[in-house]
Amino acid sequence: MRKFKTGGAGFVAVGLLAMAASGPAMAEGVKACLITKTDSNPYFVKMKEGAKAEAKKLGVSLKTYAGKYDGDNESQVSAIEACMADGAKGILITASSTKAIVPTVEKARKAGLLVIALDTQLDPASAADMTFATDNFHAGELDGQWAKAKLGDKAKDAKIAFLDLAVSQPTVGVKRDQGFMKGFGIDIKNPDKWGDEDDPRIVGHDVTGGSIQGGQKAMENLLAKNPNINLVYAINEPAAAGAYQTLKSFGKTKGVTIVAIDGSCQGVKNVGKGVISATAQQYPLRMAALGIKAIVEYAKTGEKPKATEGKDFFDTGVNLVTADPQKGVDSIPVKKGEAMCWG
Repeated sequence: MRKFKTGGAGFVAVGLLAMAASGPAMAEGVKACLITKTDSNPYFVKMKEGAKAEAKKLGVSLKTYAGKYDGDNESQVSAIEACMADGAKGILITASSTKAIVPTVEKARKAGLLVIALDTQLDPASAADMTFATDNFHAGELDGQWAKAKLGDKAKDAKIAFLDLAVSQPTVGVKRDQGFMKGFGIDIKNPDKWGDEDDPRIVGHDVTGGSIQGGQKAMENLLAKNPNINLVYAINEPAAAGAYQTLKSFGKTKGVTIVAIDGSCQGVKNVGKGVISATAQQYPLRMAALGIKAIVEYAKTGEKPKATEGKDFFDTGVNLVTADPQKGVDSIPVKKGEAMCWG
């Protein structure tokens, strides 16, 4: 086994050792597809950039597809069918619906395609050959640990707003939410869903669609429930930015701590400005590049990628970015986060 270090987050990569030596001639004739949730989100733009660059480097013929909106399962189903018809050897996909896409993924795998989920595990995770992703539970856990340390004695009386992703509770949203709870010291009931907890510090959950507008509305709804919210967990940085805008309009930015997950260049800038107090940075370009390499290896040898030791997915790393480091919580400064940001 060879160990790879990722911006301070170490992880073990197994089964991908030969791929670094692959050259364009080795991948001649290999077709691959990248299917993202949308083409507009900077996260998926960077993922597409990573896949295209690696495909060009290795001589892979890559076609890219995206849903019309986050949640557009129908377009992703059509994309998989198009990839199968085109003779693709493998598919990289960020699923809009982690459950609804499974029958079509299974059809592709039965036809001999390697299917790798990027960013978000399918439900069940075993529906894909492998997932290349951030450890979303750990990302949320870092946020929770930092927030608990930041609040200190006030943590026991915190009033927390949870700005989640969608009512369908996709795995990425659940893992981040539950990770935050564990890190902060909230008793997790069913780890496969949010909303069943009975900790009195939880003001409530609302969904944002991962957008600024959604974050604004969700924050308004939760402030209506309790105007004394002093801690906000946000599924991503756009939702966090929306929450901040609402808090600002209510004159409540002072005394409210916001944490998020993403690590985009704008998000890291917002950490520097104090809009977001801490964000867990993930690495979409790396996910896609490794995914292309895995398809090439599969085309050459039939070997499928292996999970990171001790996990059921391939961990592409995460770092907490903050201008206010807390004792006992691993983090990197804003300047370093800016050097590794995306978007």
